[in-house]
Amino acid sequence: MSRLAVAMTPQRAADVISADARRLMEKRYEVSWADEPLTADVVARLAAGSDVLLTSWGTPRLGRAIWSGGDGPRVVAHAAGTVKKLIDREVLDQGVAVFSAAGRIAWSVGEYCLAAMLTLARRLPLFDTAVRAGGWKQSGFRGGELTGRRVGVLGASSTARALITLLEPFRCDVVVYDPYLDREAAAALGVRTATLEEALGCPFVSVHVPDLPDTRGLVSARLIERIPDHAVVVNSARGPAVDQTALLEQVLAGRLFAALDVFDPEPPQLGESVLSCPNLLLSPHIAGDTVDGHLALAGYVLADVADWLDKGVRGPSFVDPASWPIAA
Repeated sequence: MSRLAVAMTPQRAADVISADARRLMEKRYEVSWADEPLTADVVARLAAGSDVLLTSWGTPRLGRAIWSGGDGPRVVAHAAGTVKKLIDREVLDQGVAVFSAAGRIAWSVGEYCLAAMLTLARRLPLFDTAVRAGGWKQSGFRGGELTGRRVGVLGASSTARALITLLEPFRCDVVVYDPYLDREAAAALGVRTATLEEALGCPFVSVHVPDLPDTRGLVSARLIERIPDHAVVVNSARGPAVDQTALLEQVLAGRLFAALDVFDPEPPQLGESVLSCPNLLLSPHIAGDTVDGHLALAGYVLADVADWLDKGVRGPSFVDPASWPIAA
């Protein structure tokens, strides 16, 4: 029987491992569970001699020394998002298979983006504010619809693809800006490629780029000025991708609507005018954080780990070393 070491606290394990996943783990593996405090030394001892190391948020960075003695795990299964802060790129080159639950988290993010678009399109925060102030029907504004509208998506990441799937019933005309997405791949997704300017010219814009040097400041003040009046802008990706000051200026002026789940810096320091603005939805970097989504994370990666160990098949959670430079 293969050995599986769970390098996370009991609290985190309860957060990301469902009852079904626990039963499957116990059935297939000899499981070792970490206790608190979860230090780098504890993880190193836990990893030694294991076949699979299951990690999540809060797991200390896995130093290359874990594999220097030849008894490091063959597989790292990360029941969380990006692995860039968890493991060195060189470890993957040594033949260690790494899996990430980022693809499952992407679905939660996609749902957030869809919810934000619909909420702002219907002007629900404005109506909510009016009713709380004692008002009723409003003659100064009216909500709109998402169905049949053009949506500009920045980046063809897993979160973007989740949103694109969720938009299908709305029959939207989706255009995607991504230098790495060719027309053939776009057609397979049911979207069209676009320039950055074209994508930002849509009445709905959703940002899905990773935090890389090339994406910081991607949506500049100049480009924000060219976003159409009354457009809805959603940023669930990374705060530095958007000129936050310029965007908030346009939102406060009433020209744009925005949903911000990420900021630069985090947590943000926002003035009273921003905090009271009904054109703005604010959330604390939780687009991918749901009860259902978190409980699915361990099962998501471990299903692919089983296929890898049994058949050598790369599932959707497999971290491709070739994609490392452009991954989130």
